[in-house]
This record gives sequence, structure tokens and C-alpha cells, in this order.
Amino acid sequence: MGPARSILVWAALGIAVAVPIAAAAASPLLAWRDPVYIAAGFAGIAAMALLLVQPLLVAGTLPGLSGRRGRRVHGVIGGALVAAVAVHVGGLWITSPPDVVDVLLFRSPTPFSEWGAIAMWAVFAAALLAALRRRLRLRPQTWRRGHAALAAVTVLCSVVHALLIEGTMETVSKVALCALVVLAAVKAGADLRLWTIRPR
Repeated sequence: MGPARSILVWAALGIAVAVPIAAAAASPLLAWRDPVYIAAGFAGIAAMALLLVQPLLVAGTLPGLSGRRGRRVHGVIGGALVAAVAVHVGGLWITSPPDVVDVLLFRSPTPFSEWGAIAMWAVFAAALLAALRRRLRLRPQTWRRGHAALAAVTVLCSVVHALLIEGTMETVSKVALCALVVLAAVKAGADLRLWTIRPR
């Protein structure tokens, strides 16, 4: 990949991440929110942005971050994703513990909550599977498919969760970010042929 194309790829990624964050920061709804609630909301937006980066890293799409280096950064970003989700849920817990309990017990009246809970447990499970990879002694292909399946659940549920919420995120930029997350995940799965049955 030439220097010009590399710059374009990084610029496009930067725009895809920065625009939704900037649009959310300009939302008039922030004037009515507590600082902790705002921090929790932006942690959720950051998590969506990281979900866009993850499949690009594992598939070697980002210039300068292919192969082993890309996988190493993928692991670091995975940790950051778990932290962002923890801040998101923790902030909401601080502002309203009963609501978070209802979400975790799948009895919340808001439809987006259940999708968010499933996404949270899926991202935690994917991270745990990655951390225990050597101890589990799974075959590489089995481990990849298991990790990819949890990642797919995370992406799907996170996107539905975000689209159903009517909050500080601006609609067009939110839809665009969600679409990019799905496309990146699908492309990574196709490029890596995760679900191709290989003859023994």
C-alpha cells in the first residue's frame, strides 16, 4: 500500500470516529445531563469506535499494523474496549443503580437495554476467551471461530443497541458508524475465511 493510500485510509478512519463523537458533543441534550452520565455515554460511543477498529486490525487492513503487530494492537484495543464498556455500565450504575439492575436481569422496559446487556456479556466473554487461550489448549481454528462468534454477537447487539437509543448521538453519523462497524466485521470474516470448512 502506497503512502498516499495509507494516509487516505487513516484519514477515513479518523473521520469515521471523530464525526459521531463531535456530533454527540454538540448535542443540546448534554445540558440536562450529569457529568457522570455524560462520561458513561461517551464511553459507549468510544466502545462503538473501537468496534470499528478491531476487525480492521485483525484483518490487517490498517497500514503499518498488519501481521503480528496488528494482532498485538488488536489485543490492546480489546482491553480498551472492555474498559470502555465497564466505564459505560459503571457510570450508568452510579446515576441509577435500579435501572442497571433491571438491565442485567433482562427486565428493563426499554427494548435497547437487553441488546446492550447481551453485547456487554459477549465482549467480556470474548476478552476472557482471549486471555485463557493458552490454558484452554484449543485448536487455532476452533479458538478463532469461537472468538469470532462472540465478536459477531458483540457487533450485532451493540449496533442494535445504539440504533434503538434516542440520545445524544446524532442520527446520521450514528447510523453511518454502525454501518461501518458491520461492514468491517463482515469483511474481516470474509477475508480471514473464518467459516470456511477446510478438508482434513
